[in-house]
Parts: sequence; C-alpha cells; structure tokens
Amino acid sequence: MIFEGEALRCEMAEDGIAELHLDLQGESVNKFNRLTLQELSAALERLEQADDVKGLLVTSGKGVFSVGADINEFLPMFEQSEAELIEWIGQAQQIFSRLEDLPFPTVSAINGIALGGGLEAAMSTTYRVIAKSAEVGQPEVRLGLIPGFGGTVRLPRLIGADNAVELIASGRNVKADEALKLKLVSAVVEPERLRDAALGVLKRAMAGEGWRKAVQMKKDPLLLNGIERIMAFTTAKALVAQQAGPHYPAPVKTVEVIEQAAADGRDAALAKEAAGFAFLAKTPEAAGLIQIFHADQFLKKKTKQFSAAARPVKHAAVVGAGIMGGGIAYQSASRGVPVVMKDIREEAIEQAFGEISRLLSRQVKRGRIDEEGMARTMGAVQGTLSYGDFAHADLAVEAVVENPKVKHEVLAAVEEALPEGAVLATNTSTISIDSLAGALKHPERFCGMHFFNPVYRMPLVEVIRGKASSEEAVATVVAYAQQMGKTPIVVNDGPGFLVNRILTPYMVSFQFLIADGAEIEAIDKTMEDFGWPMGPAYLSDVVGLDTAHHAGEVMAAAFPGQIETARPLPGDVLFQAGYYGQKNGKGYYRYEEGRNGPQKVFDPEVYQLLAPAIAKRPEAVSDEEIVERMMIPMVIEAARCLEEGIVDTPTELDMALVLGLGFPPFRGGLLRYADRIGIGEMCSGAERYAALGRLYEPTPRMRVLAEAGKCFYE
Repeated sequence: MIFEGEALRCEMAEDGIAELHLDLQGESVNKFNRLTLQELSAALERLEQADDVKGLLVTSGKGVFSVGADINEFLPMFEQSEAELIEWIGQAQQIFSRLEDLPFPTVSAINGIALGGGLEAAMSTTYRVIAKSAEVGQPEVRLGLIPGFGGTVRLPRLIGADNAVELIASGRNVKADEALKLKLVSAVVEPERLRDAALGVLKRAMAGEGWRKAVQMKKDPLLLNGIERIMAFTTAKALVAQQAGPHYPAPVKTVEVIEQAAADGRDAALAKEAAGFAFLAKTPEAAGLIQIFHADQFLKKKTKQFSAAARPVKHAAVVGAGIMGGGIAYQSASRGVPVVMKDIREEAIEQAFGEISRLLSRQVKRGRIDEEGMARTMGAVQGTLSYGDFAHADLAVEAVVENPKVKHEVLAAVEEALPEGAVLATNTSTISIDSLAGALKHPERFCGMHFFNPVYRMPLVEVIRGKASSEEAVATVVAYAQQMGKTPIVVNDGPGFLVNRILTPYMVSFQFLIADGAEIEAIDKTMEDFGWPMGPAYLSDVVGLDTAHHAGEVMAAAFPGQIETARPLPGDVLFQAGYYGQKNGKGYYRYEEGRNGPQKVFDPEVYQLLAPAIAKRPEAVSDEEIVERMMIPMVIEAARCLEEGIVDTPTELDMALVLGLGFPPFRGGLLRYADRIGIGEMCSGAERYAALGRLYEPTPRMRVLAEAGKCFYE
C-alpha cells in the first residue's frame, strides 16, 4: 500500500502500475474537499518518491468520478480577502500540477460524471478514458465563479480556446461522445470495459516517450494567430456578454482570464486564474447564486424525505386536453410515465397530440432525442373520451377550465373512475383546495398540483396541501412531480397559494405606478435592469389581461381592503376595452408577427385608453422609486405567507419565486434580497409609501425583526 486515507488510497495494481482510487468515505459521491486535497497531496508525495512506479491509473469507487469541490465546505473561505483567496486557490492548483508533473504517464478512468474540480483533476492526468454513460463539465459559472483548479488553463490547451470558452462560459455538461470529438478524452468505451481500456492506454504510454509531449502541451502557451485570437476572444467576449447579461459577470471573466493567460506558461496562467476566481468569489452575484445552489440542495433533501410515504405512480391520467392538460400529458410521457388524456371533444385531443408532436419534433431537431424516442413518447399518451380508461391510473390530474362548478363535477366523476387508493390532484391556480375537496368522498386522497405555463419549460410545481390531504397523497404528488423532472414545493391552501399570492401585490404596484404618472416602458426597463426576465407590462400581456383580471378579482375578494383605489386599475380598463395581451395582439403593447413569434411594439396611444386610470400625465419617475414601489409589497406579502404558514421556510419561498416567476437568481431569492437591503430599510421604505394603502404596511414580525436588527434568514 502506497497510501491509504479516508478519501482515497493508492496501491500497486500490477507490475509498475499504481492505482489512485478515489472513494470518499461516508459520502455517496467523491468531492474535492479539504480532506481529499490533503490526502491527494500526501499520496503524490509518496508517488514522487516511488522508484517502482512507472505509470498511474486514477479510478473511482463511487458511481461518479467526482462532482468537484465541496462548495459547502469552501464557502466560509469566501469571507477572506482576495489576497487570502488567491493564496488558498494557488495551493490547490499546485496539488493538481504535481499530479500533472509526475515522472511517468497517468490515465484517468472516468466512470461517471466528472464536474468542476473532478474534470480538472482528470485533465491533470496525461490521458483520459471515459465510459459511454459518463459526462464531464465545468459548471462553475452557475455559481457565479470560474474554474479555480486549472480548468481555464488546461481545457483550452486540450480542446482549443474557442471550444473551452464555450464550454466554461455556458457551464453545460458534455457527453462522452462529444468529449471524444473535442479531443478532451482519448477513448469512449462501455462502462464494463472502462478499467481495462484505461489500463491499455496507460501501458501503451509507458512503452514509449510520446506521453511527455502530451504533458508539455498543457504547460505551454496557447499558440494563436491574429484571426484565431479575434475569433476566440474578441468575438466570443461580445457574444458571451450578450448571452449572459449584465448581472452575470462570470462568463465574461472566463473569456478575459483565458485571453490574458494565452501567452503564458502553465504556472503564470494558473496565477491569473486564481486572481479571476478570487475576484468573482467576492461579488454579490456569486453570493446570490451560491445561496440558490444551497437552496436547491435543501429542496432535493426535503423532496427525498417524501419518498418513503409516496405511492408509486406507474400510470397517470389527465382530464382536459387544453394547453395545461396537454402540457402535463407531454411532460409525464416524456419522462417515462404513460398517461391517459381525456377530454369531452375529439378535436381538443387531436390538437393536444399535434402540440405534443411539435414539441417532440423540436427535441429531435436539436438532437436531444431520436426518432425512436419520439415514437416512444407519443405511444405513451392515450387519448380518450371515456373515464373508463382510468381503471389503471395511480394518479389523475384534473386540468379543466378555472370554474369551481365545472371542477366540482369533473373531480367527482374522476374519483368514481379511479381505482381504490389512487390519488387525485387538481391543477388550479386560484380555487381553494378545501372548497374543491367538498365534492369528494375521499378528500384525504386529494391535493393541489399547480403547474406553470408552459408546462414543458417551467420547473416549478406547487403541491398544495388541503386540510384533509393525507401525507401519502401529498408525498405521491411530490414524487410524481419529481418523476416529471419538476421541482415540487409543498405549500398550504390559501388564496393564490404562494407564488400567485406574492405576485399579486407586485402587479398591483405596477398599475399604481402607471396611475401616478410612471411610463409603461420605463417601468418595464427598470425591472428588467433589476434582473427580471420581463417587465410587468410585458408579463401581463404574456399571461393575458383576461387571466390577470380574473386572478385580480379572486385576490381582491380574498383580501378585502388590501387594494384600495379611487380609480379603476389600468389592467382592468384595458380588459374592459377588449385588450387581452398577446393572445389577441393588443395589451400594454401591440403585437406584430415576426420570425420568432409575436414582437411587441409600444403604442403611445394606449395612454388615451388608460386616461380614466391615470391621475396625472406620464412623467419621469426615478428608477429607485420604481424598484422600491414594486419590490417592497412583494417582500411584505412574502412575510405574511411565512407568518401564516403558507410555506414552511424562507428557503422554499425564495426558490418558488425563482422557479415559478423568474425572480433574478443572482439576488439569491426575494427574502435574501430583503435581508441584504435590511428589513429596517424595507420598513422605512414602506413608510414613505404608506399613503398608497395596505400593500405598503409591514407585518408585525417584520417590525420586530427590524427593531432587533435581524433577518428573515436567522
């Protein structure tokens, strides 16, 4: 035994060949935490002194090669100064460089995902052999960072600067076949042949001297002529900046670091990477994105806890073949759960199948599935006009029109058709789960399952627990949502549930701003600059002003006195005039058909139509006031939801808004944003707009937190 620790061991595998085996004890995956780095350094010291070792094979004892650095462990280090961070990163880089500098060839056998530091470790070996099922990637930009263990140095020298820029700046994973095409790996083999194939590559390297050239190539400067430099850096920087947007500096920093180090040898290039990493680690964007990463991990653990109580869902049913019902059927079938889709009209079923076919054809065109996969998914959806086909469903989702009377009738009929013990869910966005449960004989098997439109794209599913909903029913719906590739968040019943309830004051505040003279386009631009994917006017048009009007009526009835105004709201004025948004081409904006769908054009004449709702002529309102008036009511309503127990934790609330509304991830979540501003400052801001009514009235708990100088995340 050359070295044995808790994270890895190194021993002779056969004559002249040592095997470095990654196997972090007590963990399901390998990580490059401090323990692993310390033990790797110790193992390398032994290897550097071993006269009988002529080659090294690096393998994994887990189902993955390595998921990279342990961000939870390293996060406290981000509180250090940039200089201290640079020193720490440099120490880790030196360990990987020592692996690269061993006086004999080395080969990594990549059996599963190798991400971040995991790929950086593999790139530090001379060659890489990968299992056909494995993937590699540098996802650090998703955390607002760049690779710090040598990824910006070794990757461009292995696959070219342009390919490296694209891979790191996008943060995407690369499958085995693409990794081979990029020349990132030497061979792709079936998983069961991986070790033997990697040994074969190693033995061939040991038999010659060619491996030294492969090692040296990763240490030399990048040799680029003028045109190559322009394409790899100048052009790429502009494209990356456009795609990333102003709030995500890491992708652009990737291009800058690779460009700055292009003429350097390895060690000087690594120093520039360390400086770039340290700079980004101190940005608020990285802090926000890392907080979102932690929140996502929290949700996954919580979702996993439901699995023990969940009934398996092998067959599903959907009632309603409209936009939502058809979308749910597509998502279920595409994730391997066969589904029966019922409607009262054959035409609706045919239209749903047409949309499913269109979505699948797009997947085929993009190379994400093949024709066989498309046929398999289409075959997993059965259209029907009869409830008699629900006999084998383990779970049914009702997705008919948002009308309580119709839903009561449909839910009662579905319950009768389902086998004993099957779970029933409703895809409602506004109607109380408890009120709908009144139509059922077994309300304990019933809960809400609120998808967001479009179903195939939006990751969130609100699972709404009614008073009678059993833990088994809730757990089953949570597990089914996860099977569908969605992120489920459990909330309690209440008007608007969680996401739409918090969205309502945001949208009402937008209309108050118009009434007080703010320009529609200025509001949209300001909130897009804040980080929202679209401004509130455009969002209203996309959702539909008729839908927004209906939701507004529901919320106004549920919270009387909260929306007080002497004038009609602008959205209601447009709705009454027949302006429904994108669906009929006119709303806050006018819509014209373009190559990529409806294109919005602002028409100043909309102010004439809105005159009854506007107290004064449109004039400039500061960006600061727009942000305050839009965001403070959201924070207050979120605080109310926490205090009323609509949602269990600030983490779940923040993630629901990120996943369901597109709240800017780089801000870490709505309540993280409020904590960063300060609850005291939020309350002071609310006082400035107190004349606008209860939307700007902080909750008692907010005042307590403000006085104590505390945060939502205590």
